[in-house]
Amino acid sequence: MHAELVVPALLPRGDAQQFPSQLPKTPALEQLLARARRRSDARCSYEQWIAAACGFGEDGRLPAGALTLLAEGRAPGDAVWMRADPVHLRLGRTDLSFVPASAFDLDARESAALADALSRHFAGEFEFFAVNPRHWCVRLAAVPQVTARSTAEVAGCDVDANLPQGEDAKLWHARLNEIQMLLHRHPVNEAREARGAPAVNSVWFWGAGKIPAGCEFRWRSVSADEPVARGLALCAGRRAQVLPQSAEAWLAQLPEAGHDLVVLDALRMPLALGDAAAWNERLVELEARWFGPLLGALRKGRIGMLTLHAPDGRDALSAETVRSDLRRFWRRRKPLSAYA
Repeated sequence: MHAELVVPALLPRGDAQQFPSQLPKTPALEQLLARARRRSDARCSYEQWIAAACGFGEDGRLPAGALTLLAEGRAPGDAVWMRADPVHLRLGRTDLSFVPASAFDLDARESAALADALSRHFAGEFEFFAVNPRHWCVRLAAVPQVTARSTAEVAGCDVDANLPQGEDAKLWHARLNEIQMLLHRHPVNEAREARGAPAVNSVWFWGAGKIPAGCEFRWRSVSADEPVARGLALCAGRRAQVLPQSAEAWLAQLPEAGHDLVVLDALRMPLALGDAAAWNERLVELEARWFGPLLGALRKGRIGMLTLHAPDGRDALSAETVRSDLRRFWRRRKPLSAYA
């Protein structure tokens, strides 16, 4: 069996000043990296990585809205879909940034009420679907002439510097302002603010397009919490599931042979939002639940090859390990920071 992992935000970038200065001990991960055959390429976002791996090219223009709808059990049909993720805008000293709903509690009832209000307001133009409290989609009449980075890429960054670009950009900027005014007065947000919860006072548009007729997909299955990878698997007629709690649970579901992908993106939001304590905590969890058990499975021969990708560090690192590589004792473990 070939297990392939992609772990966004695993390695720091030189310009990521918010990266934790004190890293926890991760002996299994450090051994896998030390004994592996490593390759470095030009850094890219997770979205660019998965897009290139599935034959969409290096620009990473995935039809994320349609793929998300498919992953959540809905039928995209031949319509144009776009992601419209709920976010909380926060004003800093010199800029305006946002926190995605994936980083705070938003229940299905609140999510549906907000999306329904937006659909009524924009009736005749487009319709919002709260397919998941963290990920909304909007159905459009045509593909907009606008591009934007993903919600996860822009989280914690200056919104003004990352607004949608393209021929229709001014129209979409105006729509964002209109949405913010409407959400500000909504009873759901008034109730949230009254109890000290972040208001859902904007959305982030990205990933417009129709569902592709098919796509390249080199894996037999994908396990991921984020829906785009699951949508790509379903597009290719492969198995897709949400991420199990641990590598042991994941391996128990799979036959001995095959090539399978796991997306471990738990580090991404803490790093984007500058939460060093949460980043450390989640890395420790990944070590206990995934890296340690997978190293054990490699030693026992349950896994024949383990490939780990960290695409968005200073460089894009790929580390490939087979069982015999573990005997290369002279390749000493190094702290994670050594690979940054």
